[in-house]
Amino acid sequence: MVLELHVWGPGFSLPSIDAQCLATIAYFSLLVPKGSWTLVASSDPTISPTQELPALKNGSIWVSRFRNIADYLRQYSNGEWDLDGDLTALEKADSVAFSSFVESRAQVLIDLSLYVTSGNYYNSTSPAYGSILQWPNQWVLPPQLHAAAKARTESLGLSSLDLEAVREQQKREHSTAVTAGRIPQNFIRRPRDTVSSLLGKTPQQHQFRLDALTGDLFGPLEELLGDKTHLLSERGPSSLDCLAVGYLSLALVPELPHAWLRDLMLRKAPRLSQFVERLRRELYGTVNVSDAFANGGNSPLPWRAPERARLATIGSTLLNSLADATPILKDIRMNNRLRETAESADSGLSELESRSLSAYAQAQGRDTLLSIATVVGGLTALAGYMVHVGAFSPQDVGEHKHDEHEASETTIPES
Repeated sequence: MVLELHVWGPGFSLPSIDAQCLATIAYFSLLVPKGSWTLVASSDPTISPTQELPALKNGSIWVSRFRNIADYLRQYSNGEWDLDGDLTALEKADSVAFSSFVESRAQVLIDLSLYVTSGNYYNSTSPAYGSILQWPNQWVLPPQLHAAAKARTESLGLSSLDLEAVREQQKREHSTAVTAGRIPQNFIRRPRDTVSSLLGKTPQQHQFRLDALTGDLFGPLEELLGDKTHLLSERGPSSLDCLAVGYLSLALVPELPHAWLRDLMLRKAPRLSQFVERLRRELYGTVNVSDAFANGGNSPLPWRAPERARLATIGSTLLNSLADATPILKDIRMNNRLRETAESADSGLSELESRSLSAYAQAQGRDTLLSIATVVGGLTALAGYMVHVGAFSPQDVGEHKHDEHEASETTIPES
């Protein structure tokens, strides 16, 4: 049976716009023989039971996330398809540690570069999604991904404000208020810096902040690579190499209006940059968006055109979007998704973590239902009180309608 790998579609001349999908494609390209798998740019996470991409389908079996898919391939092939099979115990330990390191540190920088930086998101990232998504997902998913990226980076203090235009408008309003004397200078609080505002200032003022974020990622990887052909071993690539090329390709390859992440990577980690560029050319080549929708096209990757969205799928997407935009329903759905993720067999969580997260989601759900019951009870009590004091009664409504009816039948005599 041919394995189906469902991913977010191409972008920036790469076979996917998502780092986990790129890492999984690299893993398949290195291990799985041609003819044994197809690559589907479905770009729709709802096709997977876990609502995530990448997702591997083998008959009725679905597996999502890079690490889970790699584990499944090893079991499915009886150990034949395992990039880490020849690693020593020390190399395997380094692989686990650095894989978590890359996934956490690199994702933050990609979020800042492709989504939080306004010029990059509106001029490059959002149009890239529009070219691979079917209606209505092309209007629904990019804002959701944008908001998720802002939420993931909020703790850094660099994503409090997304739009450059709004930031500049705030500055003009504060300047005008100070000039007019309406607000004393010492009472005006300076807004938190954002990536966009950082990029608009001189490097001497704030370059060290971006240097610290990028240096924490690129420095250790540059040192780990050294003069080797791969990150862990001269013997060949490992799963860590796949993750590195997946995440760092999105830092190095995209042509963006504000290419600050690529510039810093080239300057801070020249050997690592050459390694990523070499490996991504070997594994991906140069991908056109049309390749993913033409059953292969001129790409070396085994593309299979995704199916057109059915009417039922479109209706479900619209209803889900409406539900996620409704405050109470949004909270209920979010808690349900969190609980399902915690209880999923391929969640990647330990048994203790799964139980704790599930209990938290259930408690949040109960709190939401209690809030709803409190509001409904309060409104009911208010209506009962108004009826009791005579401020409102069904009889008043009937008399009011009767008076309106009589007034409508009254005619003005002709003079």
